[in-house]
Formats: sequence, C-alpha cells, structure tokens
Amino acid sequence: MAHHIVAPTGHPPLPDLHGHGLRLSHWDANADADAADWLRGLADREFRRWNTPLTPVTDLDDARASLRVKQRHETDGTGASFRITDAATGATLGHVGVNEIDHVMSVARVGYWILPEARGHRVATRALALAAQWALTDLGLHRLELGHALGHDASCRIAERCGFPYEGTLRGAMLEADDRDAFRDVHLHARLATDPPPAI
Repeated sequence: MAHHIVAPTGHPPLPDLHGHGLRLSHWDANADADAADWLRGLADREFRRWNTPLTPVTDLDDARASLRVKQRHETDGTGASFRITDAATGATLGHVGVNEIDHVMSVARVGYWILPEARGHRVATRALALAAQWALTDLGLHRLELGHALGHDASCRIAERCGFPYEGTLRGAMLEADDRDAFRDVHLHARLATDPPPAI
C-alpha cells in the first residue's frame, strides 16, 4: 500500500513505496536528520569519485537548499526524489531519484547513491527496482535511462539486475570527478515499460 504526502500543487503527491524490505519516502528539507543524511551522502568519498554535483553541497545549509530544489522538481512534476530507508528500523540507507522527467516524450533518468554503512546489501538494486516499477506503471513513463561513469562496474551490475541493459557508450557526457573542465565517458542503460520485469 502506498502512503501519500500532501502535494502543494495539482500534481499527484509523491507516494511512499514499500517492498524488498525497504520504504522509499519523501526527503524533508526542513528536517535536520534528512539534511544531515543528504549532506553525508553527497560528501562521501565514493560518491564524489563517480559524481560531480553542479552545485556543491558542503554544509547543512547547502544540503537544505539542495533538497528544496528537489522539492521544487516534485512540485512541477519534473522529478521525484526518494529517501531509501530500512522498512523495519527506519534508518536512512541512501537515495534514489527519477529525474529530468519529460512527460511529452515519456522518458526520465534515474540515479541513486547508498550511504557507506548500507553498501553490500543490495540496497541500490532493491530501491532501483521499486522506483523503476513505480515510474513505468503509476507515473506512466515509457522509458527510463540510467547513465554512469565508465569504469563504475558496480553500477553496471545494478543496472543489469534491474532490467536496464547496456545500450552504448556516450563520449564525454559527464564531468570528471571534482573537475568541471574535464569530461569522461558514460555507459547508457535503459529500461522500457514494455520490457519484462526483472526478478529481484
């Protein structure tokens, strides 16, 4: 069963998603714990190895501002950001987002990160499976794309397990780690609403 928050506009509210031992819920920019977890995730060395945020997040004020941007995307229907939590304990495990939603072309991009203590327990796989199923059914999208830096083998495996086959390499499509003057190649994976659901 999905539990909904109240939406500030006419867009459908972001649901809570349940399954695979997880709960995916709304990030709250006004909650100190959420801001602290968001900061910890984006400041993590492994996250920074593979990602270069366009807007740096270096303190709690930055984290709150970043989460407010995510909330605006939810309000205008162009994004959905989920806090991944353990269904039993409520502990924050990471983040999964359905981003750059284009309702005309029926496509979006998905991304995720996992906190250090939660890695190695298939959290990303389970969370991505939940978010993708929601986006391709309840949200009504046709195509979800997943891109990751070349060499990020763990993300390749997660994508394949969740029904996102490799489609090709995009040259110079992503910033190098912590370097906005250099670019690196990206592996593109995608899943269609018509693809058979993966066994998770």
